[in-house]
Amino acid sequence: MYFTRFSAILGSSQSFTPSSSPGPKSLEARGMEDNLPVNVREYQELAEKALPKMYYDYINGGAEDEHTLRENIAAYGRILLRPRVLIDVSKINMSTSLLGYDMSSPIMVAPTGAHKLANPEGEVATARAAAACNTIMVLSFASSCKIEEVASSCNAIRFYQLYVYKRRDVSATLVRRAESLGFKAIVLTVDTPVLGRREADIRNKMIFPQPGNVVDLMSLDNDLGAEGGSKLEQFARETLDPSLSWKDVEWLKSITSLPILLKGIVTAEDARKAVEAGAAGVIVSNHGARQLDYAPATISALEEVVKAVAGAVPVLVDGGVRRGTDVFKALALGAKAVMVGRPVFFGLAARGEAGARHVIEMLKNELELAMALCGCRSVAEVTRAHVLTEGDRIRALL
Repeated sequence: MYFTRFSAILGSSQSFTPSSSPGPKSLEARGMEDNLPVNVREYQELAEKALPKMYYDYINGGAEDEHTLRENIAAYGRILLRPRVLIDVSKINMSTSLLGYDMSSPIMVAPTGAHKLANPEGEVATARAAAACNTIMVLSFASSCKIEEVASSCNAIRFYQLYVYKRRDVSATLVRRAESLGFKAIVLTVDTPVLGRREADIRNKMIFPQPGNVVDLMSLDNDLGAEGGSKLEQFARETLDPSLSWKDVEWLKSITSLPILLKGIVTAEDARKAVEAGAAGVIVSNHGARQLDYAPATISALEEVVKAVAGAVPVLVDGGVRRGTDVFKALALGAKAVMVGRPVFFGLAARGEAGARHVIEMLKNELELAMALCGCRSVAEVTRAHVLTEGDRIRALL
């Protein structure tokens, strides 16, 4: 169970060779490999030490005042658990399925770009970590590694994250490539008609590598990164389409037979529209708080979206998950699964593939423990009655 698996994980390690400057520093060189982190926060601390400031700020930063960035995490802390006791929890089953595909737990890898900023093996290492944990990875359009490299790295169920570009032929080509390589679903990001103002990247004049899957399909300005901006900002201005609308969901459905999940929904109104548009799933996401500051924390928006969807399609959530208890709270509020992005990035920066795998396994172990202590033997037994939200406490006073 929990303790046996955790001991096995702690006993495993895998080193990596750091890239040439700038890039993460080897933790082994600092004698830290025998003192492994015990939670995501400690992995974040190691990642900050290992990465150049420009890269760490890019990975960890949010939009403008970063209010929503802080709230994504803090909002989980305001939800309390309601444990049930005297239930036989000698066997815990965390397995679940999404769109008919089985996972060992309801913890998936969210799409985040440019993993080679954290480790030379990039998304190939992340894909192997996800496969080893028997979970689904969503490959970002902005991956450092090409779709073909990730597809051939290991056998696993994977989804592909997509933006609809000004040039629709580029988006269509990426969809065809993903479909031909066995990706099982398309995750369309819908909250980025324009790029949010990420002031740390502007301040650092962030040098963002052109995504490996796009560079061969577009002619881009090689001098991106002028004064007053960042490469990422200017890349977005050249490629993202502010005219993106619900008609583009119809267009995407017309060019692929893969199920399409919409990522970036935070309101009941858009959730209902997503179902009407034929989405196979909805992902409650504020883009890791990197787009619109003062948007709601995703865990705060989750229940509204779940109620609006009314069971028509699965609802997922990302943003702010740092503990297995966070996963438990999301399940209790109606999520089918959670997606984690930054924590996996932190693990990758600190210890390469082994670190990314360890982060996923730690969250799984924490979830298993939370389920046992709350009297839940399977994810199906995690219900709304197991949590107490701020809204519940306010209503109790009325």
